[in-house]
Amino acid sequence: MTSTTELHDKPTISTDNSFFQGVKDCVPTLLGYISIGLAFGVVGSASGLSVLEIALLTILVYAGSAQFIFCALLLTSSPASAIIVTIFVVNLRHLLMSLTLAPHFTRYSMLRNVGFGTLLTDETFGVAVTKQMQNGKLYGKWMDGLNITAYLFWILSCVTGAFLGQWVANPEKWGLDFALIGMFVALLVLQLSSVNKTKIMHYLMLIGYMAVCMYGLSYIVPSHVAVLLATIIVATIGVVTDK
Repeated sequence: MTSTTELHDKPTISTDNSFFQGVKDCVPTLLGYISIGLAFGVVGSASGLSVLEIALLTILVYAGSAQFIFCALLLTSSPASAIIVTIFVVNLRHLLMSLTLAPHFTRYSMLRNVGFGTLLTDETFGVAVTKQMQNGKLYGKWMDGLNITAYLFWILSCVTGAFLGQWVANPEKWGLDFALIGMFVALLVLQLSSVNKTKIMHYLMLIGYMAVCMYGLSYIVPSHVAVLLATIIVATIGVVTDK
């Protein structure tokens, strides 16, 4: 018999797939977007980029890690080809994330799917996976609300940070270059806190596999290739061993 408590414990969020619900589900991640966006704006300004250049980079690239890497390579006077290839390799993880969500959007047009994939980030992917676990399905209007909210706040935060960066000469002094790493650690902790002990042990095992794979592959191939190969290998292991 199902108790009253169990009925109340069922999340109502899983039954609402509207655009506005997507906006609401994005709200918990906005603090991360704002803090990282402000940090990137400051770092970009310290790297010699103008406010307009930072805005265009944010709008067109829309990838926090890639934008930080762009600034780092720019400071070392790396050629354009090296910057493009490096950012392409780093962002290949979005291919894996898109492939994970793609089965839920086969009923939509190719143009809609391009929109879903273009605005997909690590954070919106995490929210979408949680939603899928609760609801069993994902819907276009909900995904649009999630993605568009994140995109607009990211642009606003980066541009605001660019203006503030004109008064911050040394962003490393304030630890702003560590902001992106800190956000990913927080996302990992939140993800682990929402699953049972069996799943946690499974995820911790995969993290261990990832460390071993990256360490071993780094002796054979360049580090950025090792990250990509290790991600593919461990992601495959995770899918096969998931129960």
